[in-house]
Amino acid sequence: MMRLEHLNLVVQNLDASLAFYRAAFPHWQVRGGGEGEWHGVQRKWLHFGDEYNYLSFNDGGKGKMRPNEGYDLGLAHFAYVVSDLKSLMARMEQAGFEIAIKGREDTYSDSVYYLDPDGIEVEFVQYLTDIPSERNRYV
Repeated sequence: MMRLEHLNLVVQNLDASLAFYRAAFPHWQVRGGGEGEWHGVQRKWLHFGDEYNYLSFNDGGKGKMRPNEGYDLGLAHFAYVVSDLKSLMARMEQAGFEIAIKGREDTYSDSVYYLDPDGIEVEFVQYLTDIPSERNRYV
């Protein structure tokens, strides 16, 4: 078996990032954190997730993200499967976050994209079928 355990994100502000991801994942918690030096720079870090998956945040990020609409190298977005997209959207709106992109309409899935406080694009998708051939259509 192989699965993705975590993503390590460099952010500008830990609290701002936590506000976004707490709205998206209310069942997750801060698993741990601390301070350390990374290539001569002091920074704080924390792990936010559940027992099996988490996001690692490291503060002190500098510079700008690649343009999401461009073709520059780098991460374009990452996605999470959710069981109730409407509830997620309501939580995000209540926390003050707006949808950046509405995914394409499809019989078998629905999705939305948000930008986190640092401009990282995060997709949330709800599949409306358990049949793999319907979930994995490329039309």
